[in-house]
Amino acid sequence: MVHLLLALIYLSFISLGLPDGLLGAAWPSMYAELGAPVSAAGVIFVIISIGTVISSLFSERLNIRLGPGKVTAISVAMTAAALMGFASCSSLWQLCLWAIPYGLGAGSVDACLNNYVALHYASRHMSWLHCMWGIGASAGPYIMGAVLTAGRHWSRGYQLIGIIQIVLTAVLLLSLPLWKNSGSRESSPGHEPLSLKQVSRIPGVKAMLLSFFCYCATEQTVGLWAGSYLVLDRGFSPELAASFAGLFFMGIALGRALNGFFTLKFTDTQLTRAGFCIILLGIAAVLLPLGGTAALMGLGLIGLGCAPIYPSIIHATPERFGAEHSQAVIGVLMASAYLGNCLMPPIFGLIANHISISLLPVYMLLILVLMASMHRLALKRCGRN
Repeated sequence: MVHLLLALIYLSFISLGLPDGLLGAAWPSMYAELGAPVSAAGVIFVIISIGTVISSLFSERLNIRLGPGKVTAISVAMTAAALMGFASCSSLWQLCLWAIPYGLGAGSVDACLNNYVALHYASRHMSWLHCMWGIGASAGPYIMGAVLTAGRHWSRGYQLIGIIQIVLTAVLLLSLPLWKNSGSRESSPGHEPLSLKQVSRIPGVKAMLLSFFCYCATEQTVGLWAGSYLVLDRGFSPELAASFAGLFFMGIALGRALNGFFTLKFTDTQLTRAGFCIILLGIAAVLLPLGGTAALMGLGLIGLGCAPIYPSIIHATPERFGAEHSQAVIGVLMASAYLGNCLMPPIFGLIANHISISLLPVYMLLILVLMASMHRLALKRCGRN
């Protein structure tokens, strides 16, 4: 039963990643048809991120009340409905409307599954599970690119991913008894959820929140704007850019597959710091005038560097801040992450609109410096090296 549940969680992570790169891959083909400016993709991300912030902050309460199995099934069902809604849209305001259930579904399931894995499984599983997310996230732009290359409408790509999510919802509903048999509690009546103020008082949490904010700002900004950057600054066609933008997510997937083995020898902190260094190399490859091929390799390197950061920070949370606080801290970490999604990609959208999209690698470099600095400060305050 335990192995079957782990396999289901792996499948869930693949499905969770599928929608994440879709908007960035499809947007060069979408915005003109919708009569929207190129920066409007940031508005959609703001709405999604606000929803994820809200649901992440309530993740501990939802987990106590419903248990991880029910939270996961309900959240995936909301995401499936949102994707099918996206496929039916013909205007920007409709996309904004369907972004609400997408965001609400994404935040709670992310926090719930990450905490469950951090508490019950070894670090290698956290990396490999997020590798599965990377496979899904890289497959999403590839599917959208294949749809566009075949001359089909972008809505078809959303429909295909939506159908996959509907099937997963059915599987999750049928598997609810597995969560009960695995020893996960459907409720914890003796445990009171921590308030945001209580969580923020835990030593090192504030700095880690800012570092995680920067990490997800990096991931989502590159995921959203890499396609447009390749089209508008590097001269790629929208069809090729949609496929090549997936190199970033492929780098994440490959890096997390390898990282699972590296966890057997290196600590979460060491792997996180290595990720920072690799991101720096990737940014340099994109920033320097080395041609389009180097820029594509740089996107892959940025993804490779991102690979160990998210799973390492999440997996180390129970050890750094206490297992009894882990669901609350991870919920707030998710909220901080989605604030990064909410604020930083649209801010760059404004920069691209009013100055130049060529500033993307400079923007990424500034975020990286802040991320690494705050991570170091967080470890110092919570008594870790």
